Amino acid sequence: MPQARLFRPTRLAEAVAILGEHAGSAAPLAGATWMMRAPIRGEAGHAAYVALGGIDALRQVTVTEGEVALGAAVTHAALVAALAGLADCAGLASAAAMAANPAIRQVATLGGNLCAASFAAADLVPALLCLDAVVDLASPQGEESLDLAEFLLRRPHLAPGTVLSRVRFARRAQRTAHIRLPLRKAGDYPVAIVSLAVRHGADGQIATSRVAVGSVEPVARRWPAVEAALTRLDPEAAAEAARAHAGDWQGRDGVEAPGWYRVQVLPALLRRAVHRLGDRS
Repeated sequence: MPQARLFRPTRLAEAVAILGEHAGSAAPLAGATWMMRAPIRGEAGHAAYVALGGIDALRQVTVTEGEVALGAAVTHAALVAALAGLADCAGLASAAAMAANPAIRQVATLGGNLCAASFAAADLVPALLCLDAVVDLASPQGEESLDLAEFLLRRPHLAPGTVLSRVRFARRAQRTAHIRLPLRKAGDYPVAIVSLAVRHGADGQIATSRVAVGSVEPVARRWPAVEAALTRLDPEAAAEAARAHAGDWQGRDGVEAPGWYRVQVLPALLRRAVHRLGDRS
């Protein structure tokens, strides 16, 4: 493989300009934990890479009473530290804390986790879907904000030079949980993920819920039918609702697990997520 050219911009606008100038031949480089394994997956490298780690704006974390804003170059380990003690962010913190292994978490970034379109087992995606997260994009055409669900749909078709710069979500009086099922032969990747966010009404019943599933299909998404069925923190009722709506999923086959197994374990994972929130109450 020929040696690639490396650019080290210090400003986001500079990185976007370089990527636009070398459209089709250059790629953003963050933690590189996914990119470095590209040859194993049979993927060709790029002629140039634009390192994002030197851009201060992409490493910033802002937590206020109303919002959390996370730079795309924030690592999983830094994310865990930034969200420590925030009950409404417990699910996202768990997702970051359990992803991969300690060495990977020190370098793998939030933006990389969201932008790796072929990485179905990304832990942060379902956790952020439950938080109604918004992503900020920068490109040679300007800036744009998208709901995370819309970003995931448009992700494979973004214009060359587009960089995910930040992820934002509103803080709410809610509790969140993140449950994953790893298998030894799957390495560090989960074969199925369930993330849950719940807000209670004045009567103590569930007012709104968000349930998102990852690693079962190629792209994580929410589970509206089960969200509608969750009216209280009853683990067995939640598992029954998951079984009743299991047909909503088409499990992907992989070397680590067949598709039917990924779907079959969802009721148990949702039961554990609801039980975890019940314990916290």
